Amino acid sequence: MQSLDVKIINRSRHGLPTYATDGAAGLDVRAMLDEPVTLQPLQRVLVPTGLYMSIPVGYECQVRPRSGLAAKHGVTVANAPGTIDSDYRGEVKIILVNLSDSPFVINDGERIAQLVFARHERVEWIETDSLDATDRGAGGFGHTGLS
Repeated sequence: MQSLDVKIINRSRHGLPTYATDGAAGLDVRAMLDEPVTLQPLQRVLVPTGLYMSIPVGYECQVRPRSGLAAKHGVTVANAPGTIDSDYRGEVKIILVNLSDSPFVINDGERIAQLVFARHERVEWIETDSLDATDRGAGGFGHTGLS
């Protein structure tokens, strides 16, 4: 598998984001907090990580929820997937939201999200008066009737 070189500054007290398993697509990223933060039901919070990156042009870093936090505690990334652009140089912060009916405490060093790097293309629009026909056509949400 090919790797991507990404420059990173780590101003946290924790190690760099890591893959939990050999087959993992996402790197676990940790909260950098001076004290625990209690996330009330339906509350959002911006959680610092102490990380700064230089992502290569042509790539983005997607911020995705951790399935364990979502399934066990109802805590997820509010703008999932969030995008960190290649020209952003500020601290990586994660927008978490508590969708459960119970408060959730975020502790320093807790794994709060995953980072997935993805290649992307730039769009060049071609204005036209018609589009190629397909079997689906303009059929929208649920138009196939399949579950």
